[in-house]
Amino acid sequence: MGRTRAEIAAMAILYIETHLSERIDLEAVAEAAHYSKYHLHHMFTAETGMTLHDYIRRRRLTRAAELLVFSEKPVLDVSLAAGYESQQAFTSIFKAMYKQTPAEYRMGKKFYPLQLKLTLTPSPPAPGQMVPRVTTAREENVADWMKLVLLVVRDFPCFQEKEHLENLKKHIRRNEAFLMWDGELAVGAAAFSRETGAIHFLGVHPQYRNQGVTEAFLNHLSGDGQLSITTFRDGDRADTGQRREYLNLGFLEAELLTEYGYPTQRLILPPGHKALKGGTGV
Repeated sequence: MGRTRAEIAAMAILYIETHLSERIDLEAVAEAAHYSKYHLHHMFTAETGMTLHDYIRRRRLTRAAELLVFSEKPVLDVSLAAGYESQQAFTSIFKAMYKQTPAEYRMGKKFYPLQLKLTLTPSPPAPGQMVPRVTTAREENVADWMKLVLLVVRDFPCFQEKEHLENLKKHIRRNEAFLMWDGELAVGAAAFSRETGAIHFLGVHPQYRNQGVTEAFLNHLSGDGQLSITTFRDGDRADTGQRREYLNLGFLEAELLTEYGYPTQRLILPPGHKALKGGTGV
């Protein structure tokens, strides 16, 4: 029996994770996965929602950010440890993704990841085959929630695990947190304010992006009121497609914001509007 797409992507991830401090040749990644570079690129993107190149870059920059905050290594040494051949190249891409220079980020003394190591589920259902199940999140679901959250931090600039956990517990007490399940696997999570309609968190497992999870959550939360969410601004290189997905689902652009020092934009889903792409009612 042939390997699944998820198993092939997992082999590529294993190789990348063990060679982060080196110059990673995509040919070598493909060889490690026993697949052609062309087909591996397409399978990896389809499975994870990002290209191999983007995954490598995000993982390297996350490692660099960690070193900047938790070590005293000079910036040049940090750039080399993260696999960059020059401090100039490292500084340019770091600022594009983190919105601060490495020196400014170090001064802030607050680490957040662009991308954590992806752990893939071996056999996700084919698009349209999942039977979604939404439940109100309870205290006993916190571990499942956080396991999912750590897979999707790329969509949440300045993510702080401790702060997120504290806010989650508040939403749970108010019955404002929900999980979507595929069997026993949490594949989506959403937390919002019933009073304002503001969605404070909406995360979807990378392998379930095409299963209508986001649409089902929006239709579950909306009722007759307006929903709002903040996401990346137009043109932000750190965005892997989240902004475009919300706009395609009917959100409208609203005011520009700055949250935790990071430039974002508020989007609004008008009252009574149903997310169109999947429209799954749950």
